[in-house]
Amino acid sequence: MKISLPTTSPLTSKDFVYGVATSSFQIEGAAEKREISIWDTFCDTPGKIVDASNGLVACDHYHLWEQDINLIHDLGVDAYRFSICWPRIINNDKSVNRDGVDFYLKVLDKLNELGIKPFVTLYHWDLPQIHEDHGGWLNRETAYHFRDYVEVVVREFGDRVHSYATLNEPFCSAYLGYEVGIHAPGKADRMLGRKAAHHLLLAHGLAMQVLAKESPLTLNGIVLNFTPCYPLTDSPEDKLATQKADDYINQWYMKPIMDGSYPSLIEELPYEQRPDILDDDLAIINHPIDFLGINFYTRLKYRAKAGHLYEEIPPGDVEKTDIGWEVFPQALTDLLVSLNDTYDLPPLYITENGMAGDDHVESGQVKDQLRINYYQAHLEALNQAIQQGVKVDGYFAWSLMDNFEWAEGYLKRFGLVYVDFETQERTLKDSAHCYKEFITQRV
Repeated sequence: MKISLPTTSPLTSKDFVYGVATSSFQIEGAAEKREISIWDTFCDTPGKIVDASNGLVACDHYHLWEQDINLIHDLGVDAYRFSICWPRIINNDKSVNRDGVDFYLKVLDKLNELGIKPFVTLYHWDLPQIHEDHGGWLNRETAYHFRDYVEVVVREFGDRVHSYATLNEPFCSAYLGYEVGIHAPGKADRMLGRKAAHHLLLAHGLAMQVLAKESPLTLNGIVLNFTPCYPLTDSPEDKLATQKADDYINQWYMKPIMDGSYPSLIEELPYEQRPDILDDDLAIINHPIDFLGINFYTRLKYRAKAGHLYEEIPPGDVEKTDIGWEVFPQALTDLLVSLNDTYDLPPLYITENGMAGDDHVESGQVKDQLRINYYQAHLEALNQAIQQGVKVDGYFAWSLMDNFEWAEGYLKRFGLVYVDFETQERTLKDSAHCYKEFITQRV
């Protein structure tokens, strides 16, 4: 019951960064001390959250932050990736919420005191509701409001941050939030997804301009989620459909950042589904980045379907996590090698990787061998990619602790640490002990 790799692997070096990750809405709670976000509104909408829960308290990290950071330190990690809650920083009247800023300053100072590198994500989906009331990510102006918020954060945080990521998973914000409606703000209209995505990417580019000017010594980039696409069969039709799926889901966000252009698939979309691209937009989006964060969990299969770009095929009789995602570590190797072959990449970090498990505390212990197996297999897959020439500088386990898992509420547990949401008691799972043992034995 352990995680291990050959001592010759770069992943066993102390130069390789290991961390854990969280996000603001999922753990902080203390909703009364900030403005309302789109996720508060979404949670209040009947039928949107499976267990009808919300993020008002979550893991109460706002009050238990010092205990949680000591726990992180005890795990022996090098870095902690967490996000800033935009509506905790900027009030609806555009003034700065000093209490919100001070909360994050305390967190950052404690991390630095303990020698833990702060990897800060500036947007992990909790858009202030006041901006959604004016169109949210369908409104181009939201990108500029984001830029202004980033300016405040960078000014207030000073030299306390090791790395800034502009956005976390813009695919989820745009596609899940505006195109299919299973995430906040819950709009389900194919005419909206690409437009929201473009404004999110514009926000990223504008924020990168701020970071390059005001925080040039930090490692500045973006975090994208990738779900590698595989054809159901070797038929030319299924392969073509799979390529279109990859362009629509993955490369739509990657290619404009790296190459300054959208995939050619844009020409196949009805005009009303295409984003409104102004003259300088793609040049702004194409701003150089210092690193690319990659979130990886699973793969998907596709086939051709008449009248559609592609058809997604649900996983069959294969190993799945508790959330229903196929366990297929080889896809991580395939993804990284493919990206490396396609683009001139900056240094990469695996910024999220983990699995939901059906976890229970028994006699003070959480036996989550399946999660240990998952981490073992995916670190092996990562090692294979590095052996094939991919440069990866770090790995973050998702997540530090069980939390509010978006539309699933509190039903799915991804944490290394078990959280009793009634008592807020934290219990290290067996996977946490194994992760600690692995990363603290590096040489």
